Amino acid sequence: MAAPGYGKRSAPEQLPRSAADFSGLPTREAYLATLIDRLPDGAAMDVKTLAAHQPLFGQMAVRTALNKLSAAGHLRRVRERIDSTDCRWVFRTYFSRTPRSDAWWARFIATGEASTPEAPDPPEERRSAQTPAYAALAGLGLADPRLTLSAADCSALEPLAAAWFARGATPALFTAALASGLPPDVHSPVAFTRRRLVDKLPPERPVTAARIIECTNCRTPCRPPALLGGLCRTCRSTPIPPPPPTGLPPTAVRRHADRIRQTMATGPRELLVRSGPEE
Repeated sequence: MAAPGYGKRSAPEQLPRSAADFSGLPTREAYLATLIDRLPDGAAMDVKTLAAHQPLFGQMAVRTALNKLSAAGHLRRVRERIDSTDCRWVFRTYFSRTPRSDAWWARFIATGEASTPEAPDPPEERRSAQTPAYAALAGLGLADPRLTLSAADCSALEPLAAAWFARGATPALFTAALASGLPPDVHSPVAFTRRRLVDKLPPERPVTAARIIECTNCRTPCRPPALLGGLCRTCRSTPIPPPPPTGLPPTAVRRHADRIRQTMATGPRELLVRSGPEE
């Protein structure tokens, strides 16, 4: 596991696990993707740790596989500021079992929320009734009869009330702010509520976190448009070196074979006979 606050983070809204996961990837990338997918959130995701905790691939192979998983849309490296006062940063790797496009990752890194296809808008009356702003306005009359609003009043005031919820207000705080300290007589509930919605609008919530996406390979901070497949221009243009050979190079094999043939052709016959059974 990584230090608290660091390590792996699962992307939202992934498809359920199935036998076809990562079937379109090469064997090495599919193996490592399956391993990473099974890791819990907070697990260390650096190359050295991943290479040390599986027996098949070394650090160079793991690094190459992570780059290819990034290009396939399965992961992104991100640094996040978690404290706006002393600029504390954490380094995380977001992993998605479901491959995502560069545009999806850019929206997610910018907002922290998944981007799902938008459904067709329902009729206006049903849409308004389903929003927290409309429901909170309709409930003001229950808190105090002097603020009873009609359906048309709630629809007209809904954009102003929605601004409250966009700034972090809860239904309880909304009702308390608008229904407390009322005058003895409220001649126009809709005009009075509109005035309070404008005058008592909460301040915007301060930004407490910032995210910077990094190149998967070199970990250089970049703007999302500068990354394709999670890799910066330099890393995309640098060819990935082949893995080191596991045995003798071809030239050494040929030299060794030539020496054996020469010995067999020119050496004493009794030496060959004596050495043959032992070999």
